[in-house]
Amino acid sequence: MMTTQNDELVDRAPSIQRRVLVVDDEANIREVLCQYLAAEGFLVTQAADGHEALRMASSQPPDLIILDLMLPGLDGIEVCQRIRETSAVPILMLTARGEEPDKVTGFSSGADDYVTKPFSPREVVMRVQAIMRRLQAASVPAMVLDDTLHLGNLIIRPQLRTVERDGVSLDLTTKEFDLLVFLASHPRQVFSRQQLLDHVWDIGYYGDISTVTVHIRRLREKVEADPSQPQHIKTVWGTGYKFDP
Repeated sequence: MMTTQNDELVDRAPSIQRRVLVVDDEANIREVLCQYLAAEGFLVTQAADGHEALRMASSQPPDLIILDLMLPGLDGIEVCQRIRETSAVPILMLTARGEEPDKVTGFSSGADDYVTKPFSPREVVMRVQAIMRRLQAASVPAMVLDDTLHLGNLIIRPQLRTVERDGVSLDLTTKEFDLLVFLASHPRQVFSRQQLLDHVWDIGYYGDISTVTVHIRRLREKVEADPSQPQHIKTVWGTGYKFDP
């Protein structure tokens, strides 16, 4: 089989190298995660505290941040909140805490996913890879597939990962966007919180279902004109949630 010059150019075309910022005050954890991520082809930078993390996130914007909750001085919650003021970069939260209130606080501050210490470095890498696969869609030209969803006052473009409400662009986190697209792609179909965990969260997420409740609330605050009287994201009491066009 003959190989054309164009085929050779495609084969040699470099893939996008995604940048991951690892933030943890424990040097051994940073080093292990950096080694595993670098082995998978990621460009990895690291920070030992919250202030350094904010500086690096500003000077070298990453494609994803792995952020420890318990940092000295400026903790992970405040770092997450400050980053969310200007960026929708995916944030994977690390913590030694396992109690539900801490998880809810992490998600409420803008985290997209949550891993409790001690953890498997390989699991963290798999979660990062799953998020990056979704980000890859953002680099696909819109003309490749026009799968735009026009739903009432919302325009959702899954390929470009953008959402507009009444012509105004909305700033959603990765998980908020994935949740919205999943619900909007199954209009009027009711899903339990466990079903949403299974479909939207990756690689067998082991967190509690309150995660879904927090994300639904945050999503309504951004998508709905009046979150207390949602037009699109409806609660079906005793069952779950559905999306009404």
